[in-house]
Amino acid sequence: CGMLILTGCVKFCSDILSAYSDMKTGGQSNCRNEIGRSDGPERKPPWLRARLGGGAVYRRVQSAVEGLELHTVCEEALCPNRGICWEQGHATLMILGKKCTRGCRFCGVEPTAPAPPDPAEPARVAAAVRKLGLKNIVVTSVTRDDLADGGAEIWVQTLRMIREVAPCATIEALVPDFGGRTESVDRVIGERPDVFGHNLETVPSLYGSIRRGADYGRSLMILDRARKSGLITKTAIMVGLGESIGELQSAFHDAHAAGVSILFIGQYLRPTRDHVPVIKYWQPSEFKELRDIAAQIGFKVVVAGPLVRSSYHSQEQDAFLKRMRKEPGGCSGEDFT
Repeated sequence: CGMLILTGCVKFCSDILSAYSDMKTGGQSNCRNEIGRSDGPERKPPWLRARLGGGAVYRRVQSAVEGLELHTVCEEALCPNRGICWEQGHATLMILGKKCTRGCRFCGVEPTAPAPPDPAEPARVAAAVRKLGLKNIVVTSVTRDDLADGGAEIWVQTLRMIREVAPCATIEALVPDFGGRTESVDRVIGERPDVFGHNLETVPSLYGSIRRGADYGRSLMILDRARKSGLITKTAIMVGLGESIGELQSAFHDAHAAGVSILFIGQYLRPTRDHVPVIKYWQPSEFKELRDIAAQIGFKVVVAGPLVRSSYHSQEQDAFLKRMRKEPGGCSGEDFT
């Protein structure tokens, strides 16, 4: 689930409305589904298909999320991998509400005035981690430009409470840019997540048209700051918005120069007609080429594919993190080299 807060699922074997209803209610259709809502004009290629999901583990995750009144990027960003991730017991928990102050033109999260932060939310997140027995935890959030600290206090409390209930779990913090507030970034860095993630999302030439309020240089600064603090850093870039291969290579080099170890690359999928259209659907073979280019640049982990998202559960990333732990039996807050 996760990267590039993006898209939704649409029924491929029956009418669209019933499929969307199934998705929201945890329906257990075994049909294959084409990714992307029908209100977009693009015809999706056959490799962009995924199951809605179901089964006992899926329902257990859904029950915990709903029972504790939590939000997931899987639902709010309409992630195409929700079915497979939830069936495997993985979910990306989204804190600070479900409404974002930015309104990026590629993003499926609702852009509107959010409610005040809920001080009880960190405890509910920790309760979900305990209840589900999670060993790999990804936490992300909406952007909160309305808050003086960008939401850093809720971030800190959430990460601390997760460590308390799951000291041996791997925690990945996929953070917003906090409006460039370095003191807020440093507070999250200080909690020593196993992976510090912040997405570049796209190439710099497209920032003005699709990433409202974001700044390419600011995002690189945040990644560089986390890496210089001894954390493993990660970013994600989507393709299909009109970027050139040369621009992608340049962005890869920029991320690597900022100390990023883990790079995820996935296809942009248009959530609704109100969002920026897909310019190109990249072929699976082209994702392999991008993966090879990035690996040659020097990233430690590169995961690339049409349905890859930044919080997508990756065996390559898991293996890398296990190798990088200083102490074989270490559990929490280690530095990585």
